Amino acid sequence: MSGTSLDGVDAVLAHVEGTGRRLSVTSLGFVHQPYPAALRSLIAAQSTPERSSVGAVSQLNVRLAHVYGAAVRSLMDTAGQPVEALDLIGLHGQTVYHHPTPADCAGQAVASTLQLGDPSTLATLLQVPVVGHFRQADMALGGQGAPLVPYVDWALCTSAEEARGLLNLGGIANLTVLPAGAALTDVQAFDTGPGNMVIDGLAERLLGQPFDAGGTAAASGTIANGLLADLLNIPFFAQAPPRSTGREAFGAAFLEDLLQQATAAGVTEPADLLATGTALTAASVYQAYVRFVRPTQPIAALWVSGGGVHNTFLLQKLADAFAPVPVRSVAVLGIDPDAKEALAFAVLAHETANGVPTNVPSATGATGRAVLGTLCRPAGRDVG
Repeated sequence: MSGTSLDGVDAVLAHVEGTGRRLSVTSLGFVHQPYPAALRSLIAAQSTPERSSVGAVSQLNVRLAHVYGAAVRSLMDTAGQPVEALDLIGLHGQTVYHHPTPADCAGQAVASTLQLGDPSTLATLLQVPVVGHFRQADMALGGQGAPLVPYVDWALCTSAEEARGLLNLGGIANLTVLPAGAALTDVQAFDTGPGNMVIDGLAERLLGQPFDAGGTAAASGTIANGLLADLLNIPFFAQAPPRSTGREAFGAAFLEDLLQQATAAGVTEPADLLATGTALTAASVYQAYVRFVRPTQPIAALWVSGGGVHNTFLLQKLADAFAPVPVRSVAVLGIDPDAKEALAFAVLAHETANGVPTNVPSATGATGRAVLGTLCRPAGRDVG
């Protein structure tokens, strides 16, 4: 998995058996491989239509396959196993464009998404079958192509007694709602808005750091509530699910607008800007919960994963907003919060290889179920 934070590649080694609620998943290893600065910069440029070029996209599609291959080799070295021991790889790829709302393309309205890191190249480099391109089948059925993790949340985290919210704080934040004893058709899920994306953008601009470690800088500042109210007033936050978003909405252009609004409001201290940007994530999550979830399915606990779980200030703001509903790390459920999304794509690849549909139409808005992903097999290698 490599997400919208653009921080690098997460790779998980897992043993997976069964299907649906009968899934058995054992994590056997995890590595995080940071992107080199030049590669991160190139990915960021291709995620901005005004700066992107077809040549760079083509080159990056292959370059990232090599990066993913190196991450897999590092993972297997760490686990003390040969690459040949792998049965299957699930590859999400690096999202550089996500346009889930149909728009005109040469006379026909289509929705699209683009994840770079060619699965066929990776399969050939490692001589291991690879499942990639997970989002397109759902979008062909009118879905948003996101979020895709809700199937895995449902399979691994549904409780018979407790209604749960599963919040992933990556670059973008997404929420899965699991009623007690939920059937898959009961699952609700959608992107709430920025997770770490705005916080990281502010940290890079104001601190010269890729992120605000532990939320320390934000914790020393004061939230500008007037500015925060203005930021929460954009149309996306009022849009009813199904919905998904990305850098198109909360990337560089949003950051520039935020800084201009802050200057006009007299909010110039870096700590105050970081406090406000962090509060934006927490407030947009809670606002989405109150608007679209709580009236019909209040939760008993909010379980958090992703890089944002390490931001103490952000977790405190979430805890303040959701009280008395407790906010907890998925580590308590036995799931590594840093590895959860990579683990999810191992599970999704496993289900794809067995012909199991894993999109969740109640979350994506698709008109039906779909087997997700493209299976790429090197010569002489079967799956399993």
